[in-house]
Amino acid sequence: MIDEQSKNNVDITAMIVYQLKDKAIWIVFLALFIFFSIMNPRFLDYSNLLIILRQVSMFGIASIGMTFVILTGGIDLSVGAMINIVGIFCAHMIAVLHFDTSVAILLALLATTIIGLINGFMVATVGMPSIIATFATQIVVIGTAYIISDGFPIRPAEGFSDGFRQIGQGMFFDTPIPIPVIIMLVCFAIGSFILNKTTFGRYFYAVGGNEEASKLSGIRITRVKYQVYALSGFFSGLAGIVLLSRTNSAQPNAALGWEFDVITCVILGGVSIKGGFGKISNVVAGVFIIGILTNGMVLMNISAYTQMVVRGCVLAVAVGFDCLQKRKQIS
Repeated sequence: MIDEQSKNNVDITAMIVYQLKDKAIWIVFLALFIFFSIMNPRFLDYSNLLIILRQVSMFGIASIGMTFVILTGGIDLSVGAMINIVGIFCAHMIAVLHFDTSVAILLALLATTIIGLINGFMVATVGMPSIIATFATQIVVIGTAYIISDGFPIRPAEGFSDGFRQIGQGMFFDTPIPIPVIIMLVCFAIGSFILNKTTFGRYFYAVGGNEEASKLSGIRITRVKYQVYALSGFFSGLAGIVLLSRTNSAQPNAALGWEFDVITCVILGGVSIKGGFGKISNVVAGVFIIGILTNGMVLMNISAYTQMVVRGCVLAVAVGFDCLQKRKQIS
């Protein structure tokens, strides 16, 4: 009887520890929210909270595609460049080629999806390391953005249509919720559905967990990698459309370096950098932590250079923690 009770106590303790580890990222989010609320009363202003929500929406949308890529054991350094190029493509088609806005959006999203497929080709078919393949793509895409724009912002003379501006600036009907946040939440729901309810979503985990075993079990590794990089391109493009709508101007360097913020959001959300493990729900927390951290440091007048140091340290800690967890599992 005593042994049985002791066993039950051990099981309950183990369950509590597991739940705490699983929800630790949300505890960090809550702690940061309280900290910045105390340090600066302006943090809780409605206008400031709206700024945070609009900013994190773009990181959140792009982080879904990055989650898929990292789950398979890869990395996509071209995300920031694709966010830029979709705005340049879209604005150029509207302002210079006089395309209909909806057609321009669809073609721009198609372009970034094709760029993602090219990444998939280099990684899966050619066999290039993902970090090199996507870095090469990043350079090509950045150069293309500068060629198209000639280094200058692109904006229609009469401005974008009211409907287009609503994508990045509007509110969801009569609620205080920005439309970009709704788009982000819908994308997170789609990402969660793909990972948990579809066969090819489960393949993402399998390939990242053990690529050789996945291949032997009949999973088409090449197809899976094409899928994840194409999805990364699509979601990056969607984030770029929201950015263009929000800023009303396409600039060739607007999102340069965002790929590292997106990677930090994903890794901070518990997705293993080595692939095979992670949940979309925790990535949501990682996205909000980065948004709160960036906004809070701005309100505290912390210099941009110090902010870079802090974000770099956060990424290093997140990756280091993941590596330590993997080492414990192996031992």
